[in-house]
Amino acid sequence: MIAYLRGNVASVTQTRVVLEVNGVGYQVFITSRDAQQMPGRGSEIQIYTYLSVREDAMQLFGFLDEDDLEMYKLLLTVSGVGPKAGLGILSVLTADELRFAVLADDARTISQAPGIGGKTAKKLILELKDKLSLEDAFEKKLAHSEAVAGTEADDAKSEAVQALAALGYSGSEALRAVRSVEVTDDMDTEAILKLALRTLSSM
Repeated sequence: MIAYLRGNVASVTQTRVVLEVNGVGYQVFITSRDAQQMPGRGSEIQIYTYLSVREDAMQLFGFLDEDDLEMYKLLLTVSGVGPKAGLGILSVLTADELRFAVLADDARTISQAPGIGGKTAKKLILELKDKLSLEDAFEKKLAHSEAVAGTEADDAKSEAVQALAALGYSGSEALRAVRSVEVTDDMDTEAILKLALRTLSSM
């Protein structure tokens, strides 16, 4: 099993990256989100990988974030969700958004992914809900906010999401409402919360 690859970017498209590791080029299928974050050619990166082995092919699927890889492996345990479908879901939703959507029974959000209809989305929720917890989802969301930016605005957004959840809104609803707010660096949690509540009341 190849846990990760560290090497230089040889080429990137919206669906794959070729990573040169010790003179060998590895083709790794990636999400469109990761494709947008890929550094330029020649840059060194580390990609967490999953090796899919079939009778007719061996393919590598990779993620810049290890948490995305763990969520991807969880998606593959769902009947009817294959390697490409799992990648499509994580191209549309982050691991955090997917967790909250599952916990909130939000099949509509999950069905935004290419090739995932309402029936498959409901099956995904049914099979994954018992494997996830709201507490763990919030812990990972906060950890990501701190790791990605660590700014006061990001902390305030995370606190606003938690406050909305405490008021009884689902995690998915809370995230969508806070994300709809145009947050500036000088806004505190209370200001973000007020605007998010206004958004929720108009839904």
